[in-house]
Amino acid sequence: MAHNNNQDASLNDSNEESSPLLNNQAKNEKQSNVVDGKASAVVLPPQKSLAAVGWTANGLPLGHGSVMGEPMGRTQWDSSLCACLGRNDEFCSSDLEVCLLGSMAPCVLFGSNVERLGSAPGTFANHCVPYTGLYLIGQAFFGWNCLAPWFSYSSRTAIRRKFNLEGSCESLHRSCGCCGSCVEDELQRESCESAFDFATHVFCHLCALCQEGRELRRRMPHPGFNAQPVLVMIPPGEQAMGRGA
Repeated sequence: MAHNNNQDASLNDSNEESSPLLNNQAKNEKQSNVVDGKASAVVLPPQKSLAAVGWTANGLPLGHGSVMGEPMGRTQWDSSLCACLGRNDEFCSSDLEVCLLGSMAPCVLFGSNVERLGSAPGTFANHCVPYTGLYLIGQAFFGWNCLAPWFSYSSRTAIRRKFNLEGSCESLHRSCGCCGSCVEDELQRESCESAFDFATHVFCHLCALCQEGRELRRRMPHPGFNAQPVLVMIPPGEQAMGRGA
């Protein structure tokens, strides 16, 4: 009879463990901790489900702000749009290089930015060559670089989304209070920010490339620097036994 009771209890425990309807709180209440020979119940806090966490249009989780349900705050760009020479810090020489590339060879700077952002094989050539073609066509037929920004402005949007950077709409809303209706709605805000990214590349193209280059160099290493060092073993030369004098 005792054997049957033990068998029934084990069956009930196995059914409870395999049942998906068992509440997590009920499981937590069953856990006990033995202190000084006495069993004391330990109630663990209920775990939060990922399904209960909301997500913004950019894939950013809600609930990471100061209030539950508030989106995570945006961060500002490391340097302003017009700070072409960068800042006097450890990246000063890199900022000067970015400024020279943006002034003399914007196609190289754009390819380098996308390569650093994407770090995929052939990224530099796949973006530098089309940019150069659009740049030459715009200069030849229209007298200014009016076609390449249509191709390059998407990189600014990708940088802004990757690092959760503040866009032009939010910057204007923070400084002067305008564009409030665009900032409130997430989808409308993102479409407005993309339009501002395009306008920034059209009217301030070189400055935009330089700002993106400075931001990427401060946040991400170049893909070529990620290679692991290789230890080369050099065998010793031939050794001969010397005879004593």
